Amino acid sequence: MQNSERIPDSELIINPDGSIYHLNLRPEDVADTVITVGDPDRVESVSKHFDSIQLKARHREFVTHTGYLNNKRITVISTGIGTDNIDIVFNELDALVNIDFATRTIKEAKTSLDIIRVGTSGSVSADLQIDNTLITETAIGMDGLMHFYEFENSIQETVYLEAFANHIKPYFKEVAPYIATGSEKLINKFEAYYPKGTAITACGFYAPQGRMLRGARTFPNFIEAVNTFQHKHFRITNLEMETAGIYGLGKLLGHNCLSVNAILANRINNTFSADPKKIVNQTIEKVLEIITTK
Repeated sequence: MQNSERIPDSELIINPDGSIYHLNLRPEDVADTVITVGDPDRVESVSKHFDSIQLKARHREFVTHTGYLNNKRITVISTGIGTDNIDIVFNELDALVNIDFATRTIKEAKTSLDIIRVGTSGSVSADLQIDNTLITETAIGMDGLMHFYEFENSIQETVYLEAFANHIKPYFKEVAPYIATGSEKLINKFEAYYPKGTAITACGFYAPQGRMLRGARTFPNFIEAVNTFQHKHFRITNLEMETAGIYGLGKLLGHNCLSVNAILANRINNTFSADPKKIVNQTIEKVLEIITTK
């Protein structure tokens, strides 16, 4: 779409109060640094550390607080679970900063947001234990979101993706994975504090992550497949449900994105954190320290 083309009412839905359809936010409500969390209740766990809060908004599962910490303006927003919600949140955040709502046209000068996911995850590596935190360098999407966008990979990403796709073919042939990498700028900022890993972004919590309660799985060897994959120095470290979509849309729309993961489960050792809130809160506090003082 050309910058001068008017975006139709059916494509960019603006509420009568001037806010965007799902997030219920106006352009002035969003800071250049955004923290995303899955759980709406976790928004307050972040914003309680702010020196001041300017805005509180809520619509459906999307809760937003914008405020200041150490003179830095920050927005924290809940996405809910899954890349379907990431599709909504990231397109609407981008629209808020890069589309003129009065003319419904794309702005000439683009704004690039720093977007940091603070989420939870499960380890698929015996040496990545619970109650630790890592950052995701690369994510492989098993959800399909980015197949709906024109999205190009680097040569390295393509080689890695092909190696992974070939590895899982004997186990499971029904998914066409995609791959995306986080922001080099943000990785460089955080890697002094946290180890880096490669995540699988699943389209669900149970069978899509190899769990079985009563529903039989079509991919019973999922954990074995991801645990045994290695290509040069690449291996899968953890499972979660948003990061590949975040990285894919971030790259497509020109935003800097990073996923920071509190490890609550180890799927190899079949263990789960005895105090998940503790590691999540520690991660939140450290992320805020890094983005406001480093």
